[in-house]
Amino acid sequence: MSGHLGGRLAQVVPTLLLVSVMVFGLQQLMPGDPALVLAGDSADAQTVAQIRSELWLDRSIPAQYAHWLGNVLHGNLGYSWRNREPVTTLIAEKLPVTIQLGVMAFTLAVVIGVPAGVIAAVKRNTIWDTLANAIGLAGLSTPTFWLGIMMILLISVDLGWLPPSGYVPLTQDWVRSLATTIMPAIVLGSGIAAVLMRHTRSAMLGALGQDFVRTARAKGLRERVVVVRHALRNALIPVVTLGALELGTLLSGAVLTEQVFSIPGFGKMIVDAVFNRDYPVVQGVVLVTATLFVLLNLLADVLYVYINPRLRAT
Repeated sequence: MSGHLGGRLAQVVPTLLLVSVMVFGLQQLMPGDPALVLAGDSADAQTVAQIRSELWLDRSIPAQYAHWLGNVLHGNLGYSWRNREPVTTLIAEKLPVTIQLGVMAFTLAVVIGVPAGVIAAVKRNTIWDTLANAIGLAGLSTPTFWLGIMMILLISVDLGWLPPSGYVPLTQDWVRSLATTIMPAIVLGSGIAAVLMRHTRSAMLGALGQDFVRTARAKGLRERVVVVRHALRNALIPVVTLGALELGTLLSGAVLTEQVFSIPGFGKMIVDAVFNRDYPVVQGVVLVTATLFVLLNLLADVLYVYINPRLRAT
């Protein structure tokens, strides 16, 4: 177990370092000059040159990267070039919003997708299997922005059950907060539930055909015990991997969904930062997102050990 996790931990620092190089390097390819955007069309050359000097834009790219990475290692992600606020402050304001939305969507996806996949595999070639696959295909094929607009028209405009947009923090009013995030959570979770259902079904079909399942049945174990304790446990490893990736995607910000429902999360912030050429915000958000992905993959590796006892001996 220690060797398996130790090897994964040893990959964290090189991975994040490579991500930082890619984030900084690819961002240099973005068109436009941030100094000109910040100075405005009427600014003279001296003002533009002063802004470039203050932002280290007149240095070489390696020098800019070294300066930025040094600040990051000290916990300083820089200041927004647009409003002069610390990037860490902006992230601290937006990240809880995205975490709440992402966790709600992922919970709905797991609660719906995994059981549906298990039922579809156990009831293979029955009406339940056909229905689960049809619903899953619909969930994968439906654009999130269209589903969000339709839900707003039906649930908010026609029925008046939920607010159409906006966000209220949990600490301010948890009931109102859930009311403003349940629709976007359903929109995001529907597609992920479909993906989890299809992968769970495929993994379960493979597990149900293994010798250890036939042996468990031959011992006279109840079908529910065979399915849950034997087949499902061995089928969860690919599902856990996929779940970690999908949760990381949710926590990185759902751009279209946040735009449709006016949710002030990571997605909206990164779009605004790109349009405003606000490099420190873009770099900070992408670096935090990459760190979340790495941590979630580490969590998935830990879950592997508990799901698959054979890994405990490695």
